Order: sequence, then structure tokens, then C-alpha cells
Amino acid sequence: MDPEPREEAMGLAVVARRRAALARKRADRADATAERHELLAAQPGREFHAAIAATHRRSAACHRSSARLQEAFALRTTEWAGDNGSRPRFMAGVAEAYGTSSAALTLVDSGRNQLAVAVSDERSGTAMDLEFILDEGPARDAVSDRCPILESAPAIEARWPTYGPAIAARGISSVAAVPLATETSCIGALTVFCPRPALIAPQHLTEIADALTHIVLLGPDPDPQLYGGTDHRDIVQQAVGALSERTGRRVGDALALIKARAFTDDVPTEAIARRILHADPELTWE
Repeated sequence: MDPEPREEAMGLAVVARRRAALARKRADRADATAERHELLAAQPGREFHAAIAATHRRSAACHRSSARLQEAFALRTTEWAGDNGSRPRFMAGVAEAYGTSSAALTLVDSGRNQLAVAVSDERSGTAMDLEFILDEGPARDAVSDRCPILESAPAIEARWPTYGPAIAARGISSVAAVPLATETSCIGALTVFCPRPALIAPQHLTEIADALTHIVLLGPDPDPQLYGGTDHRDIVQQAVGALSERTGRRVGDALALIKARAFTDDVPTEAIARRILHADPELTWE
């Protein structure tokens, strides 16, 4: 690897290890506080301390999950510094923590529209692009229903008539999604994909989602960019504006055209967006 990328890699690893160390310290403090409240809860008339202790135990679990994710990313980044392979993705560690190779984090706006997405691999990237195109899928339902979504073949195709067959054709046989929930809202969803037709259990996924929500994204040392792995679909948004101006259509209609063309051509929306921005003469909208 060239010196500049190697320095970048080592810098990322240092940051990740620092964040992991801070997360472990916060977890230790939360566990210590929980222990004090558990002792108080054992005294007559002070049972309410049990609920306080439980809150701190959950906080400790979130911090420890965050530490494990940061450590996994630091390890991958250190290994990357020694070769010329592709840049590691933070979400690859999330997928590994859950025991699969494909995971995606989606951030949404108040209208539940995809604002940004971070993925672990090509399969999860394709699955999230299909959800963006088709406006149906597990992440969208997890956000809308504010509850875990679990589906395994053949129920995937029954629940999502267009999205289901599309991901099944790409080797996905089971999915699970949980909302990234705060006290007052839902900022997105964490979704995992599996090629095996076995129902995925949500419990561990919910713990990871809580860590991502309260520690990684919104915590005292947040990183919503996930070390540069978050895609805000900037190219697609630029293409929407260009197509709207070029054709005289409304922005919403221009986006719908791009999505429809991407689905018809079986390519990512970004591929169509690049053709628009490069004024591809073969790309017509009649």
C-alpha cells in the first residue's frame, strides 16, 4: 500500500481504538452505578432502584457493543494498512457481530424517506438500493411500524411482492430489520440479510441497533459518517436536479423516473445518475 493510504488507515485505527477504550470505560461506570442501585433495591421500600439499575445495565450493554464494533473496525483497518485490498467498512463488523456477511444501516427523514445508507458488502448495497427504488422492504417497515421485522422465504415474496422476488433472485433467503429508535422518534433501521432460509432472531440485533443509535450515531463521540462509509446518495440527488431542469418535470417525478429506469435496467440508481450527469445521449425519457 502507498504511504498516504497507509497513514490514513493507521489514523482510522487509532481513532477506532480510542473510541473503543472510551466505550469500555463508560460501560464500566454504568455497571458500577447499576450495582449500587441493585444493592439499594434489595432494601425494603426501595424496590424502585431496580428499574434504575436495569437502565444502567442496558446502557452498559450498549457501550460494550459499541466497543466491540470499534475494535473490529480497528483490526480490519490495521490489516488493510498492510495490503492493497479494498477499504474496510464499519458495517462489515456489524454483520460479523451478528453472524452474517450482509448488513445495512439506513437513516431516514421525518417522511421516512432514505437520507443515507451504510452497507457491509455488495449484496446489502444492492438490497438497500432496491428498497430505495421500490419504496418497500424490511427497513422501511421497521421504521414505519417501530418494531422488528423478520421474514424468511417464501414469506419474503408474499410480504413484498416486488422487492421480495428481487432480493430472492440475488440469493437472499431471510431478512431481519430493527428500528433505530430514540425516546421521541425513529431515525432509521438496521437490517441484516442471510442466504440461508432460516428465520433470523432479533434479540442480538436489537442490542447492536441500540449501540449504533445511542452511542455511534447520537452519543458523546458520534460518527454518523461511519468512518466515511455512509452514502448520502449525493450523485442521485444531483442527477434528480439535472433531470428535473432538463425535462421540465417536478423533482419528485424526476426521482421516480430514475428509480424506474434503474429497476428496468437492473442497475443501481447511481449508475443511472452518472449517465444523466454525463449527458448520455442514449438515455432518453420519452
